[in-house]
Amino acid sequence: MPVVIGLEREGGAISRYATVASDDSNADSFRHIERIVKFLLWSRGGWKIHFGGPRGLGVRIQQCYSMAGERAFDVQLMSRVYEQLFEVVVMDPQEVPAERGSAVVVGRNCEGCRIGFDLGASDYKVAAVKDGAVIYSNEFPWNPKDQSHPAYHYQLLDSGLKTAAAHLPRVDAIGGSTAGVVVNNRIMVASLFRSVPPDRFHEARDMFLRLQRQWGVPLTVANDGDVTALAGALSLGENGVLGIAMGSSEAVGYLTMEGSMAGWLNELAFAPVDYNSNAAVDEWSGDRGVGALYFSQQAINKLLPAAGIELPHEMGLPDRLKNVQALMAEGDPRAAKIYETIGVYLGYTIPEYAEFYDFRHVLVLGRVMTGEGGNIITSMATEVLCREFPGLAERVRLHLPDEKSRRVGQAVAAASLPSLRGPTG
Repeated sequence: MPVVIGLEREGGAISRYATVASDDSNADSFRHIERIVKFLLWSRGGWKIHFGGPRGLGVRIQQCYSMAGERAFDVQLMSRVYEQLFEVVVMDPQEVPAERGSAVVVGRNCEGCRIGFDLGASDYKVAAVKDGAVIYSNEFPWNPKDQSHPAYHYQLLDSGLKTAAAHLPRVDAIGGSTAGVVVNNRIMVASLFRSVPPDRFHEARDMFLRLQRQWGVPLTVANDGDVTALAGALSLGENGVLGIAMGSSEAVGYLTMEGSMAGWLNELAFAPVDYNSNAAVDEWSGDRGVGALYFSQQAINKLLPAAGIELPHEMGLPDRLKNVQALMAEGDPRAAKIYETIGVYLGYTIPEYAEFYDFRHVLVLGRVMTGEGGNIITSMATEVLCREFPGLAERVRLHLPDEKSRRVGQAVAAASLPSLRGPTG
């Protein structure tokens, strides 16, 4: 039975995906289609699902993706991101609206004096760039997830920007990379702001708009995954890049074969990669087998017991990662096994990503990829691809940036996001 799934997002943009279902009443068929819907929702994004297919199957999807359904978390988040009441509409496949894209070409702007920043869960990075050359870069620790006052986030970021600005004769533009969902320079959802109370969240949401007013220059902010893809395109001189940043969570971005950002959500931290019914449960979304548990600091933590590494219960994820990295530097085989396992995860996940994205390069970076562990991950992933998916291995290449680029590459790429409104003085 044919199934066509259309996802509608901001500005009336529509993404379509066609597949088939074996039976509209079969439990396995529902599970298969529901996982596709889940992946599409977090890769493309959307506030409305146009489900074209068997009515019985569509009604089950409708019930699942409702405030009373199993995917209430997804419904709430998408409603918040797009500021629209989420809904699923069931129809015949031929009634699903036509594809309508919102791809835009951003980045690769090198002229002038620019500042780039990259906001992560345990540190933020800044870079000062003059006519395409990096003249200063640094990273600063912070603890955003435990801070309830929006002023904490604003003041620390502003302080970092001023530190970078001190190395430039002037500031012509500012570009940013951040964890979370960004729409029109507004951060709609972010774990960075998880402690900010709802009645003050608008202050955090509009933080970048406030910074732009204060600095008085063009400012563009994008999701850290998309900036990862842009960083890959800049370093490789190629398009068709899927960027995967393994940090406090998984951030994924995509640059099309034409060199544009597709306008998709690309929040694959919440997209399924492990369909095992006993897969680990994500504490935030409540779903099983999602990407964040396999490609982030959370993955390191999840694998500690199997590796036989015991760490104090009260130790946070960043320090747990540092301990594993220290063991790796000492040649501890237990640490190596953790990285090998993540590499196997990645090798089997890239083919799934290739079902939904057209790419030729995979750039992998982030704090988890720092040190020898990053080399092990890419080596194991390449081995799995060559052995199990030789056709895909022939056309897709994995890339690991050099150590400096792993740490601040996103901040540098982010600096190229804004275009200048006019001549600089």
